[in-house]
Amino acid sequence: MTKKVLIITTNFSGSENDTMQETGVWLEEFAAPYLVFEATGYEITTASPLGGLSPVDENSMSCSNPEEWDKCIKILRNTTPLSEINYKEYDALFIPGGHGPMFDLANDVLVQEIVEYFYNNDKIISAVCHGPAGLVLAKDKNGISILKDKKVTCFTNKEEKIVKHEEDVPFLLETRLRELGALFEDSASWAEHVCVDEKLVTGQNPQSALLLAEEVVKLLSEK
Repeated sequence: MTKKVLIITTNFSGSENDTMQETGVWLEEFAAPYLVFEATGYEITTASPLGGLSPVDENSMSCSNPEEWDKCIKILRNTTPLSEINYKEYDALFIPGGHGPMFDLANDVLVQEIVEYFYNNDKIISAVCHGPAGLVLAKDKNGISILKDKKVTCFTNKEEKIVKHEEDVPFLLETRLRELGALFEDSASWAEHVCVDEKLVTGQNPQSALLLAEEVVKLLSEK
């Protein structure tokens, strides 16, 4: 049977009421894995809490981006509302970053429910850059964070300071993961770095999105 991948993306584009006034999905972090999953023959659903537009961070738009990423921009314009998804049908979950997830996915109880289902049913959970913000609420059957004692990575505090957004985000993601008991691992800023701990796969930054997708494919091929 064809493997099914659920991609959960942000709806947050920024707000005049927030110091982060313009953000969304970082295009490479969605497009690179999406195209890998598509080429592998998986059935892919892209959903967001509200459905409809999942905004692309303008800073990730460049004339140097591959042309095939254009189709991914169109997909992000019309995502499925997460409430309409039967998430139990899927084999793998993927959450791309951009700063948007820090503002909505990190607080979304349905995202929490979905992540907990995947974790408690031994399914693949993956997230890159700020995508792990969507994992911070999730707990195992004993009420303990699913990240405790797990090797994980994300956009680091150092990288956040380099891009000068450390005061704009609701919390520093690396700090939160450490507080939850994660065995945090990082590499040099902007270096490709992915952690695989059983069926939990996390990537540090945009440069890690492609490798993360390849690791997810490996895990799905073992099923």
